[in-house]
Amino acid sequence: MVKQGAKWFVLLTKPKNEIKVASLLTAKQLPVFAPTRTEVRQWSDRKKKVVVPLLPSMVLVHLTEQEVPCVFSIPGVVRYLFSNGKRATVPPHEIEAMQAYHSSVCHGEPPLVGEIITVPELLQPAEVLAVRGKKCIARLQQLGATISFQLT
Repeated sequence: MVKQGAKWFVLLTKPKNEIKVASLLTAKQLPVFAPTRTEVRQWSDRKKKVVVPLLPSMVLVHLTEQEVPCVFSIPGVVRYLFSNGKRATVPPHEIEAMQAYHSSVCHGEPPLVGEIITVPELLQPAEVLAVRGKKCIARLQQLGATISFQLT
């Protein structure tokens, strides 16, 4: 849902509260973006997969100016990030790029050899030549150059 006059604001949270704050904001029907990744953490006796935020102590929230104060009823919210005396905003095209990158690389299945993918950060189509562990080697279609990048 696109709200007229809404902007993406950077909301600061208490440490290790990003996922909880994002889920509570979502429950209030507010659009949020709090990208995460799964890491394997090792303790002395075991290994465990844990979900960690990509933006520590930050959640991006899409609000109108009238909705700005409503986030402070959420436990774990500290304040908005400010830049030059104004609430910091993130342009919509940057949010879309982050969402596209996050959905294609972080949560997608590993690409198959011969598949055409969009290369992260370059946003250019490329043919997958090889996948070795978390490393992907691909040939850019427009330039014909071969590149490699890390899958997460």
